[in-house]
Amino acid sequence: MKPKNCLIFGGSGQIGRHLIRKLTKNNIRVTVVTRNIHQKSYIIKTQGNAGYIDIVEANIYDEQKLRDLFSKSDVCINLIGILFEKKKGNTFYNIHTLFPSLIAKLSREYKLKNLIHVSALGINEAVDSNYAKSKLEGEKKIYNSFPIATILRPSVVYSVDDNFTTNFMTLLSRLPIFPLYYSGNTKFTPIHVSDLSDIIYGVVTKSINSKIIECVGPEQISLKEIVQRLLKLINKKRLLLPMPLPIAFLSAKIFQLLPNPLLTEDQLRLLKYDNILTGKFRSNSEIGIPSKRYFNDEVKKYAYMWREGGQFSTEKYTSNEITKS
Repeated sequence: MKPKNCLIFGGSGQIGRHLIRKLTKNNIRVTVVTRNIHQKSYIIKTQGNAGYIDIVEANIYDEQKLRDLFSKSDVCINLIGILFEKKKGNTFYNIHTLFPSLIAKLSREYKLKNLIHVSALGINEAVDSNYAKSKLEGEKKIYNSFPIATILRPSVVYSVDDNFTTNFMTLLSRLPIFPLYYSGNTKFTPIHVSDLSDIIYGVVTKSINSKIIECVGPEQISLKEIVQRLLKLINKKRLLLPMPLPIAFLSAKIFQLLPNPLLTEDQLRLLKYDNILTGKFRSNSEIGIPSKRYFNDEVKKYAYMWREGGQFSTEKYTSNEITKS
């Protein structure tokens, strides 16, 4: 039996927008919590079927307000995460550890059917990353309070709304030389946001509980291969230059001073570790929800925005390629 109401934190992000469409399309009611309803509601309310979505403005640490929301919910889905720390409380500890601990406690008190928490792949191995350590500690606190929770660990998530392929293509379209950290050898299994949304929907509707699930796409690709594929998709040729680590860390130290840094020292440390299945936990394929979308096929749909001429680019596709995309 489908739950009547899913409580979603982080609904305005790339995963949240796709997930809301998926849930409401299948007649599941969602309540989306946002910090600023005036900035976010116009984005969120267009994602769901009319009558199946409520938007509530709340501080995520306002326990009394959250209690009212949890008392009306069947499933809680936490999509909140940050890639770098900011001032005003946006620290790895607050977002990845403290907040998950709070919603796990409330999930237990109000006897929710499930708490689905989106974490990250590879955090066990990245022992020198503050990001990874905060994610891992958050998972532990969730299971201490709410043992039937389901934790999803996706590899890098991509789509037209991401900060991964879009940032790369922007840089590749502007820079004549592109740096490769760790020689571009780090391996990824990128997963399209629609595949991840299908996984979350499956966990909700199949009542999958008490598992860590590693969520990956159908391909294993190195960082260098990703850059090469993106270059081909936007019709650019660039010099790919392995970056010596001392220079890489110096550049990261400078970049992280920016409001929205291109790279931080912590992210650079994360790049040492492959972002692939560990074999220690079940994968999305093993729970019967394999990823179907391939990197080139999906990125091709929006890569034209970075090509000369945009949608009027003269790049030719075979009929087979057009059919697949």
